[in-house]
Amino acid sequence: MAQYVLAIDQGTTSTRAIVFDGKQAVVGSGQKEFKQHFPKSGWVEHDPEEIWETVVWTVNEAIRKAGITASDISAIGITNQRETVVVWERESGKPIHNAIVWQDRRTASYCDKLKRQGLEKTFTKKTGLLLDPYFSGTKLSWMLANVKGARTRGARGELCFGTIDTFLIWRLTGGKSFATDATNASRTLMYNIVENDWDRELLDILRVPEAMLPEVKDCAADFGVTDKALFGAEIPILGVAGDQQAATIGQACFSPGMLKSTYGTGCFALLNTGKDIVRSKNRLLTTIAYRLNGETTYALEGSIFIAGAAVQWLRDGLKVIKSAADTGALAESADPAQEIYLVPAFTGLGAPHWDPDARGAIFGMTRNTGPAEFARAALEAVCYQTRDLLDAMHKDWKSDDRETVLRVDGGMVASDWTMQRLSDLLDAPVDRPTILETTALGVAWLAGSRAGVWPDREGFAASWARDRRFEPSMDDKTRAAKLKGWRNAVKRTLSEV
Repeated sequence: MAQYVLAIDQGTTSTRAIVFDGKQAVVGSGQKEFKQHFPKSGWVEHDPEEIWETVVWTVNEAIRKAGITASDISAIGITNQRETVVVWERESGKPIHNAIVWQDRRTASYCDKLKRQGLEKTFTKKTGLLLDPYFSGTKLSWMLANVKGARTRGARGELCFGTIDTFLIWRLTGGKSFATDATNASRTLMYNIVENDWDRELLDILRVPEAMLPEVKDCAADFGVTDKALFGAEIPILGVAGDQQAATIGQACFSPGMLKSTYGTGCFALLNTGKDIVRSKNRLLTTIAYRLNGETTYALEGSIFIAGAAVQWLRDGLKVIKSAADTGALAESADPAQEIYLVPAFTGLGAPHWDPDARGAIFGMTRNTGPAEFARAALEAVCYQTRDLLDAMHKDWKSDDRETVLRVDGGMVASDWTMQRLSDLLDAPVDRPTILETTALGVAWLAGSRAGVWPDREGFAASWARDRRFEPSMDDKTRAAKLKGWRNAVKRTLSEV
């Protein structure tokens, strides 16, 4: 029986496909970036057709590099950038508009209008989310209102809505499967996480026709099989999870109280709260961590919109570095006497502030400030924002700070300097796993365990291995001073000061 598992990791700036063998080792991969579209200030779009092309290319590339054929693959798992919205024609499969990306802020005024109508409590009670442009529902509502005839066509069942996973499942199966999983559904502002179903009251408020919505399944389920013409053989799709939930699974955070943080384009921390729906009093999100065998596990989530994107800004915007890998060494050489704070609110601020109108700012510059200080400020901004999230989580989920161990993953965690500074500012241990591809690993496990070729939950958790633990070494006085400076910088950046 085929032991290989393929993970499709469709991210915000690139698509990756990774082939794992039966021992969960990477044996082949492919990656391809795609274009970011910024039609107006604060608007971010992707071309769904280009995303689809990168998926097909990277899958074929990963299979080729692994030295296998599609028939050797037992299952596919899909993980994706969450909240990004695609609408396409049911008959032709053609998108009616560019995908509106999770970072997009075009619906900020609509969210404000709904808040003024006193509706945020209704949305939060049912979905665990806040009324923010980040989530899918208001993006979909905008598309239905601004693409001619879309709402009418949607009501007639002529159009399909999906986050990226649903769009890819549709394309991969030749239109035979129209489905999503509970984690992606829970990020739409339209899914009731208590009842585990689409919520008709919320659909009516957003004026979204129910006929457009996909079936919601467990994270490990039968999502259909790929069209044989694509890769040379039919492959079952058996696992789906939004990227942050997939990373939570890949980090084996299966027990209540376990915590992970992923550092990619943005930064997202999830705290497993088990079967308990914990209502945040500190503007965190209550979300579905995963749903397996019909049983839902919940989480508290803190979302930071800009993490690795700040490093990309240094590279592509300011052109002060040639590659992201340069940042750690550059930061280490920064003048310790200069305390520079970058508040990277390029697309607003996420948790715990939720200020879509805030914009980026730099504080503390002098004539001596240069690329090294900018690099340090960009990396420290990620650490400071993580500290804000964990402080809020500890208030909502009562536990001793000294017991906190943060499992980390994503591209930025390869930097020893950044991880040490993270541990210093959190005043907590930071564990980096041996396998950094935890997002892909998470959905590979969902698919592989469902196919019977990978271990069960307990066996998978036992296989998790630590590469290195970073312990805090910064003294309390220095940490307190740095955190005070950060909080002052954030306060001065908020739109309602």
